[in-house]
Amino acid sequence: MATDINAPQALHLDVISDTICPWCYVGKRHLEAALPILVAEGLTFKIRWRPFQLNPDMPKEGRDRRAYRSAKFGSWEKSLALDAQVASAGAADGLQFHHELMAKTPNTIASHILIRLAYEIGGATLQDRVVEALFAAYFTLGRDVGDAQVLADIGQAAGIDRAVTFAALEKPANSAGVTEDEDLVRRIGLNGVPSIVLNGEYLFSGAQPVSTIVTALREASARSASLRPPVLSSSEVGYGDIP
Repeated sequence: MATDINAPQALHLDVISDTICPWCYVGKRHLEAALPILVAEGLTFKIRWRPFQLNPDMPKEGRDRRAYRSAKFGSWEKSLALDAQVASAGAADGLQFHHELMAKTPNTIASHILIRLAYEIGGATLQDRVVEALFAAYFTLGRDVGDAQVLADIGQAAGIDRAVTFAALEKPANSAGVTEDEDLVRRIGLNGVPSIVLNGEYLFSGAQPVSTIVTALREASARSASLRPPVLSSSEVGYGDIP
């Protein structure tokens, strides 16, 4: 089959996030609204979700959410105020945040392993499905996304065999890969999520408005980062993903 050499190549769009980052969930909705606008202009993107841990020192078993956030933010009342803020923002995008159901703040390494596994098995489509399910499981259903059984449930619902998920979670190299990937992200200067990188070029962080995302991606696409390799899109990095 002939190939149109003038057809635009898909741009590598890396979304760096954490599965317990509420603004990453909101940002996902904004990105989903922005992309069709750009696709209508003839742009195409290869999207990949990359791991980042907001709480890299979190014990593997996680911590009681009330105790952890009271210590982190100075009081439970401050934590509740922050929860209300993000819940209001999410509601505007049709998202339901049920912080009252969240008993634990989990360690997120295992959830990132599942996200990466999804990409290896089914590419961007399956990975997006798993990312969406993880956000919904934690923020809407209050499930512990650091628990292997919960992750196996999520993987199975997306089409990943439970045995495959358990095997990936139990492999030490996969946990080490998440940590190594996050180290790489931090070395290139990213310290917050969600963050967007296009063809290796950092664009912005935060759950930006749809119009801001459209403008940033449009302008970055025009610069055509083909001048540099997509540093966050190489399968040679860790297990194929980055924080």
